[in-house]
Amino acid sequence: MNNRTGQSAVASIPALLHRNASRFANRPAYREKEFGIWQSWTWFEAEREIEALALGLIDMGVNAGDFVSVVGRNRPYFYWAIAAVQSVGAVPVTLYHDSATQEMAYVMDHCGARVAIVEDQEQVDKMIDIQEDLHQFEHMIYIDPRGLRKYDHTKLHQYSDVQDKGREMRDTHLSELEARRGKLDYDSICVMLYTSGTTGKPKGVVLSNRNIIETSKSSAEFDNLRHDEEVLAYLPMAWVGDFIFSIGQAYWCGFCVNCPESPDTMQTDLCEIGPTYYFAPPRVFETQLTSVMIRMEDAGRLKKWLFDHYMAHARKVGGDILDGKPVGAMDRLKYGLGNLLVYGPLKNTLGLSRVRVGYTAGEAIGPEIFSFYRSLGINLKQLYGQTEASVFITLQPDGGVRSDTVGVPAPGVEIRIADDGEVFYRSPGTFEYYYKNEESTKSTKDAEGWVATGDAGFFDDETGQLRIIDRAKDVGKMADGALFAPKYVENKLKFFPNILEAVVFGNGRKECTAFINIDLTAVGNWAERNNIGYASYQELAGHPQVLETVRAHVETVNESLATDPMLGGCQIYRFLVLHKELDADDGEMTRTRKVRRGVISDKFGDLVTALYDGSDEIFTKTEVTYEDGRKGSISATLKVIDAKVQPVETRQVAAE
Repeated sequence: MNNRTGQSAVASIPALLHRNASRFANRPAYREKEFGIWQSWTWFEAEREIEALALGLIDMGVNAGDFVSVVGRNRPYFYWAIAAVQSVGAVPVTLYHDSATQEMAYVMDHCGARVAIVEDQEQVDKMIDIQEDLHQFEHMIYIDPRGLRKYDHTKLHQYSDVQDKGREMRDTHLSELEARRGKLDYDSICVMLYTSGTTGKPKGVVLSNRNIIETSKSSAEFDNLRHDEEVLAYLPMAWVGDFIFSIGQAYWCGFCVNCPESPDTMQTDLCEIGPTYYFAPPRVFETQLTSVMIRMEDAGRLKKWLFDHYMAHARKVGGDILDGKPVGAMDRLKYGLGNLLVYGPLKNTLGLSRVRVGYTAGEAIGPEIFSFYRSLGINLKQLYGQTEASVFITLQPDGGVRSDTVGVPAPGVEIRIADDGEVFYRSPGTFEYYYKNEESTKSTKDAEGWVATGDAGFFDDETGQLRIIDRAKDVGKMADGALFAPKYVENKLKFFPNILEAVVFGNGRKECTAFINIDLTAVGNWAERNNIGYASYQELAGHPQVLETVRAHVETVNESLATDPMLGGCQIYRFLVLHKELDADDGEMTRTRKVRRGVISDKFGDLVTALYDGSDEIFTKTEVTYEDGRKGSISATLKVIDAKVQPVETRQVAAE
């Protein structure tokens, strides 16, 4: 620690890169699967690649303080680009590669990016479509040259050519690069990441080297992460989670970042790498479990019996064995046999055989799903965080893992609960400010550094761990004064493999109602097994047996809610299964799959009305966006389904 500045001797990502290139010179830093073959770069080689690009950027005229957008899927070239941009004193701004052109235009214009580093022709075309409105935009660098030979290359440059130019001009620009790297300190901007924008325009969250390095250091120490960890980088690069796992912690610890060949090969690549440190949002774990259950439905009688028998035993003792709690010798022996016959092969199929530390976050994960993975011996835990915190607000310690909490304050994090239940925190990872948005900065972070999360929660008396109820802005009251917490109910609904998404209504009303999206994979498999033909999502979603299945799920959730004295009033009286999947391209969800409630309420106002006016069915017509950006519309007549609700017995007992 440098006593004069109060910062680490390695005060930036480029400084950590240089340290790793010396300390772990011949250890793998990056792997990428291309054309079915894994390619590898050591830390020494990665530093050379990054330096060449940084020198090329200087030759191109990139100045300290410039903003450079990075748009693409997880590839070593983009991680190198981020480090190269930082090395020249500029600020990387990562964008979701599947963003629509108007979303890209907003971010590019807001940050004033002069240069964009993109992947392929698709991204180049998007940039060309919007560049006339971006007066500051000057250069575009692309990685994949396919389809771009006849484009105007006046200000369009191939990534490898920029690197070659950097190597050619090394003697000329090296002293300038070293000077810029030398000026980087803890207060320098490390990255700017944009929030998902669930209620308005995305905000540019400015994170410093202090934020990223201190958070990476403390979280790595919490879980004893080492230089020999293996991670699979597949989450969006524009998301803070990928930045902290694949850059912050990877650079602090010196472990290897593995990039899959494509989203389609992700599961295969996961199995080949066998990560030791793994993060996935609940939807990924739910999808994997749905796939397992579908395969078991199609399995032979013996295989199905073995699976059911040993999984029942795993649910009984697996979690206790993982946590080091006392378990009888016979139970341990049976679990060992189950590991040989079922658990081990299953973990290998899922690609999770070597996971030492696993995390999930972003949404609540179903207790049954959570316990399923832990019963297999996978150390899956939950964390709570946000972009403004450099991810970590709480973490679950080994031996203290629960499905209904999100853990204890992460190292260096302070948490307090306001009188209205909103969660506040402050930590070394607390963001610097929102770019060009002083008003939002002041309303989110006070003078003492306390940040309003916008989430409502409380500390569990039994464990001392934090429980999150819902977004504070979404928590309301029913007409009778009962608590309304839609996200809590939605997460319960999404625990069922057949339900992909749910949106619950009821604030200020006498009853709760819901929109449901079915999971096409799970329900489609059921339809095939039962010889039920369908031509589209819409047709399957309206099938009478599907509607009855969803009704059963809703009523099961109602039974569960009825036992909760605080949330029993949120039982769902009526619902409908939507005729289309909620889609980020249609503005109904963010790129991180968070529901935009306001947009949905406005867009489907006629359907909300039908849920409350007693209608049995309603005809609706909805505008949709196709993959190529074209607009169209779909229409359908939707059934409105009544669901049975239960008396809230526990509230009555409590009142007595």
